[in-house]
Amino acid sequence: MTIGRWMRSALLLGLFSLLAACSTFGGGRGGGAIPVVKDPAPIVSGTMRPYQVRGRWYTPKEQPGYDEVGMASWYGDAFNGRPTSTGERFDMHELTAAHKTLPLPGLVEVTNLTNGRRIVVRVNDRGPFVDSRIIDLSREAADELDMRRQGVARVRVRYLGRAPRLGGGTVLRAEAPQPVQPQPVQTTPRPYSQAEAVGFEPRPVVVSGSGSYWVQAGAYQDQRSAQRIAERLGARAMVDASGGGYRVLVGPWLDASSAEDARRAVAARGYADALLISGR
Repeated sequence: MTIGRWMRSALLLGLFSLLAACSTFGGGRGGGAIPVVKDPAPIVSGTMRPYQVRGRWYTPKEQPGYDEVGMASWYGDAFNGRPTSTGERFDMHELTAAHKTLPLPGLVEVTNLTNGRRIVVRVNDRGPFVDSRIIDLSREAADELDMRRQGVARVRVRYLGRAPRLGGGTVLRAEAPQPVQPQPVQTTPRPYSQAEAVGFEPRPVVVSGSGSYWVQAGAYQDQRSAQRIAERLGARAMVDASGGGYRVLVGPWLDASSAEDARRAVAARGYADALLISGR
């Protein structure tokens, strides 16, 4: 065999080995199929002990039939590069997630029930420690599910089993076409007192718009502060200045249940006085 033919053969062999490794590790993106894990990573034993957060105990365990519907949130820059519960570094650009009790590392399928988008993520961290949420997604995962701007989304989480030694995240085909999004409701908030504007004696207020529900994250005297909070809460947030201050409103939602989930999510992000505002 000539040197040229030998080098070509070696390159082909290396390529085949690389493809085989990708198949084994499930590190591909956008393959449209759930990864087949042939060489699973061992469960990190330290992550399976009962633990306590904010006075509440959590007991991790094997849950082969885990299939749950609830609210998902996401996390990104503030945690990027930090170690996760498994010892891996959190990379907000990868398809990863945090869960309170599933084995680590593991794989779960996450479906956004609003638009049918589906992904598989590698669960390598603990959280989110908020009752209204069942999973915390990386920024990339939130983008793939088209939920980052909203901040939270109603999802279905299905446990797939042990994760490969590397990667495992992939984008799947949508289960259903994306629904037509409702048009934003024009709002005419009523005037409110200066006491309400600075957060004293808070009470629900009415926003016009048939069948709409909103969340009032807070009311402030300073417009810049209100604008910063609105930007932090995402594209659904707005600043209303029809009174003696500036209210930060998030919405709208067409049903009270979704709006209440959103209110809890807003409260969990540090705005404990968030109010549900019903339209009429």
